[in-house]
Amino acid sequence: MNNHIFPVLGHLSITELKTQQFTALLKGIEEKGLLEVASRTRQHLCNIMRHAVHQGLIETNPALNLDGVTAPPVKRHYPALPLARLPELLERIDGYQQGRVLTQLAVSLTLHLFIRSSELRFARWREIDFKNKIWTIPATREAIAGARYSGRGAKMRTPHIVPLSRQTIVILKQIKAISGHLELVFPGDHNPYKPICENTVNKALRLMGYDTKTDVCGHGFRAMACSALMESERWSQDAVERQMSHQEHNSVRAAYIHKAEHLDARKAMMQWWSDYLDACRETYIPPYIWGKQAG
Repeated sequence: MNNHIFPVLGHLSITELKTQQFTALLKGIEEKGLLEVASRTRQHLCNIMRHAVHQGLIETNPALNLDGVTAPPVKRHYPALPLARLPELLERIDGYQQGRVLTQLAVSLTLHLFIRSSELRFARWREIDFKNKIWTIPATREAIAGARYSGRGAKMRTPHIVPLSRQTIVILKQIKAISGHLELVFPGDHNPYKPICENTVNKALRLMGYDTKTDVCGHGFRAMACSALMESERWSQDAVERQMSHQEHNSVRAAYIHKAEHLDARKAMMQWWSDYLDACRETYIPPYIWGKQAG
C-alpha cells in the first residue's frame, strides 16, 4: 500500500475515488511487470472500499469490478522429481555433509511434511505437540524484528493441522536436541534469534547436485507427495487437498472442506507417506503397488 496505493491515491478522500482511478493505478503496476503485486493491490482496494461501504462512507464499491483489468499473475513452476527418483533423493539427503545437520534435517522434514517454506522457517517449538503428534501452524505468528514475512503462519490464514508420523517425530526430536533451548525450531546459523534463510532448503538441494530451477526445489516436494497420495488410490481428494492446504476456488466446496477436517484420514495418510518414503529407500515402488501392499 505504501509503495503503490498511497503515492497515487493517498491525497484523495475516499468519497472521491472512482473505478477509473483504480484502473489506471493497476495498469501502471502491470506496466512495471508486477503482475502478482497488481493482483494483490486489486484485492486490497476492493477490501478497503467494501469497508467504506459498511461504514456508510460511500454507497457502492467502485473497486468491485476490477477483475480482468490486468493480466493474471504468471503461475510459477516449481520443479519436482519423478517419483521413480525417490531412492536417489533419499540417498542424497542422507549423505548430505556440505552444511549443518540442522539443514539436512530441515530438508528431510520438508519432504515428510510437504509444508511451505515460510511455515517451516518461522516455526516455534510451542506449535508442536509431541504427545498428540500434531503440529498446529497458526494463522499468523509474532513477527521477528529484521526477518521479512516472519509474521506469516499458514498460507490460507487459518490454523493448519499437520499430523506427525513416527518418522517425523524422530526427526523433530533430533532437531530439538539442537535447537530445543530456543524459541525457533530452525534458528539461523549466525543469529539463533532469527530463522534460517529462505533459500536454505534449495541451497542444500543444489549442493546435493540438483538444479532447483529444472530438477527439484523444496516446494516441489509438495507436488511429489500429492502425486504419490493420489496415485495410491487410498485417500480421498478432499483429505489430500486439506492436508496440502490448497485454496479451493469453489466457495461451497471450500466451506465443506474447511469444515470437514478429515483428521483421522490425514493422520493415516501422513504415516503412509513416511512409510512409503522408507519403502523407496532401496528401490522405487509405484504408489499404487505400495498402496496395495501396505493395505
